[in-house]
Amino acid sequence: MKFRFAIAALATVSVGLAFAQTPAPQPVPQPAAPAAAVAIPPAPKPAGTAWVLMDYTTGQILAGENYDERVEPASITKVMTSYVLAAEQKNGKIKPDDQVMLSERAWREGGAGTDGSYSGFELNKTAPLVEMEKGMAVQSGNDAAIALAEHAAGSEEAFAALMNNYAAKIGMKGSHFVNAHGLSATDHYSTAHDLALLGQALIRDYPDTYAYNKIKEFKVGAMNPQPNRNLLLWRDPAVDGIKTGHHSGAGYCLMSSAKRGDQRLIAVVMGSTSEKQRADDSMALLNWGFRFFETHRLYESGKVIAQQRVWKGTTKQVQLGVAQPLLVGVPRGRYADLKPSMDVPKVLVAPFKKGQAVGTVKVSLDGKLVAQAPLVALNEVEEGGFFRRLWDSFWMWWESE
Repeated sequence: MKFRFAIAALATVSVGLAFAQTPAPQPVPQPAAPAAAVAIPPAPKPAGTAWVLMDYTTGQILAGENYDERVEPASITKVMTSYVLAAEQKNGKIKPDDQVMLSERAWREGGAGTDGSYSGFELNKTAPLVEMEKGMAVQSGNDAAIALAEHAAGSEEAFAALMNNYAAKIGMKGSHFVNAHGLSATDHYSTAHDLALLGQALIRDYPDTYAYNKIKEFKVGAMNPQPNRNLLLWRDPAVDGIKTGHHSGAGYCLMSSAKRGDQRLIAVVMGSTSEKQRADDSMALLNWGFRFFETHRLYESGKVIAQQRVWKGTTKQVQLGVAQPLLVGVPRGRYADLKPSMDVPKVLVAPFKKGQAVGTVKVSLDGKLVAQAPLVALNEVEEGGFFRRLWDSFWMWWESE
């Protein structure tokens, strides 16, 4: 019966058919499996009121307590300010060499005459935006934060609206900002979890801005250089950020991040009892995370993970891989338990451009998704000529019967 209709089928070019083809080969993690799994003891408990340790690569919470409860973010707020400034620079709204005026309000509410930290920029004088950013990041200058907010949005209140817009895009569901510096205010709050997500976003999206946070000291004008208050920068070379915070309502706070090899962790400790305690507890969390968890580079960018049959193209195969290295964090010793899979359409019809998303590679552990990335075409597949398309249409129809 099929043969009877074969000639007729050749005269019709079929488009958009979703017929089955040979199942895609499943990707296999490349690195050799490490030693047997290590039993994980409880994480060291900080003295703070809320805390969290997060894997940067996956966003997985490795340990924490009260991390979704509202807290006052104090000067960690300035990380949100940094993120907004970086985003606005990327969008062309402001520039690093813009001259930023230290206004009367910035001097009065955040300058030397206040109880908070300040950078020391001169009243009614300007400084390059990039210099004020460093003063805010390193010295935790409230004056610089207000001046930058006014420059970027016209007023600090308008800038706070930008902060909340960007926070929503990041996924900070438990946060609301009303100022750029973090001094205590009604309706100004966040969570330890949200702040970890903020740190992850700044590192990922704007690494050059993030790098300001590892500068150990910064000097404005004739003032003596002021040191970065993040004590971990002097304790461990793997620590490259990120921000401290303190006032009477918030206690002593620290968002820290460290990278060892391919593995990066983010720790947030809120409401600690002293500058030293927040540093000690944060270091203990980071060390615990590096000891009992590990990050593996499963697939390199541009390397072939699988090949798929392509219909109606100048070639019959498209090579699939990832555009960026795919890393995954797992408990130490659990690498061999990872389960990779691919989600690719059953029928692929040319054309395909190099870099075009074709499907998704997923990696699970104990039935839970721990990493995923787009599968992209590593080679271009142009549309075939009329007779190639006609012939493939026939065989697509044939195999569907």
